[in-house]
Amino acid sequence: MTKTKIKQLQLKYSRFLVPGMLIAGLVVDFITFKTIEISIAFTILGVYLILAAGMIAYKNLYDADVISSKLKVLRHLRLVSPLIVQFTFGALLSATLIFYFFSGTVSVSWPFLIVIALLIMSNDVLRHHYLKPVVQISVFYFVLFTYATLVLPYLFSSIQAWIFLLAGLVSLILIYGFVRMLARQLEHISQIKRHLRHSVLIIFLIMNSLYFLNIIPPIPLSLREVDVAHVLTRSNGSYVLQVEQENWLERLVPGQTIHLHQGHRLYAFSSIFAPDDLDTTIVHNWQYWDSDSWKWINSSELSFSISGGSETGYRGYSTTAKLHAGKWRVSVETERGQVLGRLGFKIKDLGIGERTEYTELRR
Repeated sequence: MTKTKIKQLQLKYSRFLVPGMLIAGLVVDFITFKTIEISIAFTILGVYLILAAGMIAYKNLYDADVISSKLKVLRHLRLVSPLIVQFTFGALLSATLIFYFFSGTVSVSWPFLIVIALLIMSNDVLRHHYLKPVVQISVFYFVLFTYATLVLPYLFSSIQAWIFLLAGLVSLILIYGFVRMLARQLEHISQIKRHLRHSVLIIFLIMNSLYFLNIIPPIPLSLREVDVAHVLTRSNGSYVLQVEQENWLERLVPGQTIHLHQGHRLYAFSSIFAPDDLDTTIVHNWQYWDSDSWKWINSSELSFSISGGSETGYRGYSTTAKLHAGKWRVSVETERGQVLGRLGFKIKDLGIGERTEYTELRR
């Protein structure tokens, strides 16, 4: 099969095959990472990353005649190399979306999640641009950076800022070595090194900006449950919560109404997944809505430490009596202010002699 024939086949079927492989990567990811251990998931993603790097290098080396086209198997590999790249990009991007979606609240992390979603969706619209070395290597650097931010917190059992900075440094070293290796063999890569440097630097700066603005969620923590209760007790290793009864219609409407006597307290309970050996502090930030300033005001910031986690999550609670009628929310955060999730509710004062019905939850 000649190079001309290969290019004809690419043009004929790329409209369907390239986005199809990206979608396949998404589907495989979603099914896989719901059913396997996290260490195995990271190993699979590492294989995808190596495969993407190998296929990007192979495609460029083959097109520059550095690799012989005499062997049929090598010509066929060139034909499928863009499909393999798109499959691995789809798997890596969707894995990032899945991990970060479950590790934060959409109301805070939506800019970062939209960036990933746009990269996924842009493949069909910009499929010809994805074949260009600058675009391919830039997207590869993004998935390399995000992979490092997923894996390193597990390796070091920490979510401190230095872990994210280390992930950025490692990704820069690896992409520098990758581009330098290609530039030594390929003139067209050497000619676009300046554009690649600018692209990588922009991605690096954007990622760091999003992180220090607390828009990037706190991988590897994820919020399993959050509830607000009138009474909280411990019984046989479980938390017993007394929460207000709601009918089916009230459950459908976001923002529960809690009826409370003045001076009485409420409890905020949260269950958080954390990997073994991870020591950190969780903050329950109690906030009320101030209609005059049109913003949320901090009322109480109550923290507790967590160490490791089980399948049901690490459980903890905070309590306050500094409450009044109006709109409230409890924001579950890290010490740096990264938001894992929020629970909104409305407090309504109970009159003298008025009561409300409770139901019991065991967590």
